[in-house]
Amino acid sequence: MNPTQHVTAVAAESARFVAAAKGADPATPVPSCPGWTLADLTRHTGSVHRWFSVLLRQRIQQPPTSRDVELSLPETAADYPDWLAESAARSAEVFAATDLDAPMWAWGLDQHARFWVRRMLFETLVHRVDAELALGLTPRIDHALAVDGIDEFLTNLPFASFFAPGTAALRGPDRTLLFRCTDGDDGWLVRLRPDGFGLVPGGADLTDPVKADATVEGTSADLLLLLYGRLDRTSEAFQQLGDEDLLTLWFTHSAF
Repeated sequence: MNPTQHVTAVAAESARFVAAAKGADPATPVPSCPGWTLADLTRHTGSVHRWFSVLLRQRIQQPPTSRDVELSLPETAADYPDWLAESAARSAEVFAATDLDAPMWAWGLDQHARFWVRRMLFETLVHRVDAELALGLTPRIDHALAVDGIDEFLTNLPFASFFAPGTAALRGPDRTLLFRCTDGDDGWLVRLRPDGFGLVPGGADLTDPVKADATVEGTSADLLLLLYGRLDRTSEAFQQLGDEDLLTLWFTHSAF
C-alpha cells in the first residue's frame, strides 16, 4: 500500500469505528483492552488522531517534549463517537495539506511524514477491531490491509523499546522466526541477534523452502491480530512449527 491508500484507509477505518460505537453503551467493557470501556477506547483513538495531526502540522524534526493537545472532548461519553468522527476529519484535512514524503522525525524506521499516516491507520484499525469485539460483532480485515499492517508492525517493533521495554529481551544467537500467510504468498522473516532483532530485508522468499528456527502460519488477518495480542497463539487459527522456546520468547516480549 502507498501513502495515498493509507489516507483513504484511515478515513474508512475511522468510519467503521464510529458506526460500531455510535448508540452503544459507553460503559461496555473492552476485553481486548483490559480495564477499558468503550468510552475509554473511543477517547484514546480520537486523542491519537488529534495528537498525530499536531505532529504533522508542526512537521517536527526531533522527539516532542510534550504530548499535551487540546482534545475538546464533549461533556458526555455518549457523544464520543461523533467527536471521534470530527477528530478523523481533522486528520484528513492535515493529510491533504501535508507533503507526506517530506522528511520528519518519527519513532520508527521511516523518517517521513507518511510514517504517521500509516501508524494512525493501524492504531485506528486495531481499536476498531477492539470495539467490534466488545460489541459482539465479527471484525473483518481486508487481506491487503492486513499484510501491510503486519509489515508495519514488524518493521517498527525494533524501535519501540521506549514504550515497549520488553522488546529489549528479543535477542539471541542468530535465531530466525517466520510469519507466513496461509491466504497468500506473503511471509516475514525476523532475525534475533545478540544485540537485538529485526526484519530481514526483502522478506521471506516463499517460492523456495525457508528454513527458520520457528514458524507461525495463519491468515493475514489472524496474524495481524496475533501480533497485536488480540488472538492467542494457541488458537486453532495458527500452526506453529519449530523452536517452542523461541516462540515463547517472542510472544512474551513483543507486546506493543
